[in-house]
Amino acid sequence: MSVTPAPEPTAPVLRMEAVRKSFGASPVLRDVELEVAPHTVTALIGASGSGKSTLLRCANLLEEIDDGAIWLEGEEITDPRADADAVRRRIGVVFQAYNLFPHLTVLQNITLAPRRVHGLSRPRAEAEARELLERLGLGAKADEYPDRLSGGQQQRAAIVRALAVRPRLLLLDEITAALDPELVGEVLGLVREVKEDGMTMVIATHEMAFAREVADQVCFLDAGVVLERGTPEEVFGAPRQERTRRFLRRIVAAGRL
Repeated sequence: MSVTPAPEPTAPVLRMEAVRKSFGASPVLRDVELEVAPHTVTALIGASGSGKSTLLRCANLLEEIDDGAIWLEGEEITDPRADADAVRRRIGVVFQAYNLFPHLTVLQNITLAPRRVHGLSRPRAEAEARELLERLGLGAKADEYPDRLSGGQQQRAAIVRALAVRPRLLLLDEITAALDPELVGEVLGLVREVKEDGMTMVIATHEMAFAREVADQVCFLDAGVVLERGTPEEVFGAPRQERTRRFLRRIVAAGRL
């Protein structure tokens, strides 16, 4: 089973145009512009509260935008006529919390959506899930319950669950934030493998060294604005904005880059 999607090679998988989002009187996203090309990784960096998680939730229609538009593979998904459930079936999401069902085994967690939402037969869903688990280093954990797994293994299982529906786009929201430091590496290692498979991803992360290594595009958010974007070499090596430089100086001082 391949987890590599096959979007149109010339069209952005995700495009945001002038997206605005407020919670009450507090603006969270301000005229956000973003394009994510097929088979690339976009890393969203910035201080807590800068809008990274909200951007991802808007991209998956978990939050309704106030203004602007969002396209998925050329389809305007913020059009009121768009089928939100159909859109979400094409997007995989992994949050800080693992959100695995504790009463289901790893295999059952992973096969639930392919069977219930995508209509796969149980034998096919289980065969594909076991193949994916084996390839991504969790084959021996298929029949375990989540509470028998380490935090890193649970988060990796959550990523495999998102991949099992063969998404066109994978959104990862601070997936290492809840992990002990020694478990971070195994989760980031899995993300590297998924990147090598060609999955299109948008990652909100505080792991700056990882973002520098894995991303094709880095976007620095500040107070809901994409203040700076470019390659990792451009953003981390020669940032143009003073606000970006201040942010990165603090990251370096903390030993995180």
